[in-house]
Amino acid sequence: MKQHAHILLVDDEINIRGALVTMLEKKGYQVRGVATAEEGLAQLEAVPAELVITDLRMTGIGGMEFLRRVKRTWPDTEVLVMTAYGSIDTAVEAMRCGAYDYLTKPVDRERFPIVVDKALERHALTAENKQLRDRLETRVRFDQLVGESEPMQRVYSLVAMVADSDVTVLLTGESGTGKELISRAIHHKSPRANGPFITMNCGALPDNLFESELFGYEKGAFTGAMATKMGRFELADGGTLLLDEVGELSLKSQVDFLRVLETKEFRRLGGTKLLTVDARIIAATNRNLEEAVKQGDFREDLYYRLNVVPVRLPALRERGDDIPILAERFLSEFTVQHRRDPKDISLDAMRLLRLYAWPGNVRQLRNLMERLVITVRDSSIQPQHLPEEIQASKEDGRTMVVALGSSLKNIEREIIRRTLAEVTNHREKAAKILGISLRALQYKIKEYGIRE
Repeated sequence: MKQHAHILLVDDEINIRGALVTMLEKKGYQVRGVATAEEGLAQLEAVPAELVITDLRMTGIGGMEFLRRVKRTWPDTEVLVMTAYGSIDTAVEAMRCGAYDYLTKPVDRERFPIVVDKALERHALTAENKQLRDRLETRVRFDQLVGESEPMQRVYSLVAMVADSDVTVLLTGESGTGKELISRAIHHKSPRANGPFITMNCGALPDNLFESELFGYEKGAFTGAMATKMGRFELADGGTLLLDEVGELSLKSQVDFLRVLETKEFRRLGGTKLLTVDARIIAATNRNLEEAVKQGDFREDLYYRLNVVPVRLPALRERGDDIPILAERFLSEFTVQHRRDPKDISLDAMRLLRLYAWPGNVRQLRNLMERLVITVRDSSIQPQHLPEEIQASKEDGRTMVVALGSSLKNIEREIIRRTLAEVTNHREKAAKILGISLRALQYKIKEYGIRE
């Protein structure tokens, strides 16, 4: 909509700049006018624009160089160039560099708003197509995590239940288990799917930058604040905000965030106006927040505010039945991406993949499959092609690696599954080895959903 379109106009002639800004504001656009390309770049850094209108001949950085910098940093921003009659050739060159169109000076007051409207229509269409591609890509990435294992089925069941609400979700799990992908799936399956999906990595921000990054700031709020900038929370209005690595927030930042989480109201840094935002919150962490609360590193009230619906993503070692599915999927994906001949994974190699503990989880498996597609010339991946740490799993086929943090239930399930495999699914032999009755074993097989 016009009232939401941001236009930046750059012209060193104050009368022309003022007249064009006034004309565009009367049509409902949000317009900023500056005299130099240097000021224009600073404005775009603070608040990007859908459309830039610039003169070609200016003091300092010229219009052509300004155009190149804009298209390099903000490729989706449309650019209109203005030029005198004697510079038409230059204007045509500007279009080759990415400008949408050019306007001759003096500007035709009838043609000017028509060209502006068309440029903004093109930007809107480009943005819509990009959003559709992003949503499709998200679905593809989400599908890569689909498995037949019971732990993942529980995750997808929870996603289906919470997606159509605005309830706060806390995603927990080790690094590489797909927390961001699940959060995107929740967003795209929700009524907010057409709204923005904004991410904020809490672990990457120093304490003094958290407030300005989350809430934004007003022009002049501090040295270097040359223009007003919206924060991540405001950008997520009408959509979803993912707070990744929320467990890394300092206690001071936790207080700041708890306040806005409860009220959905905040002020930009240096501002006095109280702003209200409608954004769904999803938090993600690989830390044990309950333990962090006990140690005094995480506020108990914030923990309970975030932990409305907890969704724990299982480690790859807890979903061993999915390893062959994921490995084959990644292998197929990367043979197409890198244009290599199709490959399969031998039974012995697959057995080693299932024995390995996968400390890096799905991300580690995905990266390994890409490496094997590039480095293995044979049509079949064999045990010798695998990294040494995975090959080491074959040293004792009757040994099981148990990673710290594994639940007793998952350990028991894996022991039963491997024992059955060792005796070719002979249940009486397996029960004798395990030291339990046949009836107890049959109950466990059913309880854990073990496939023989």
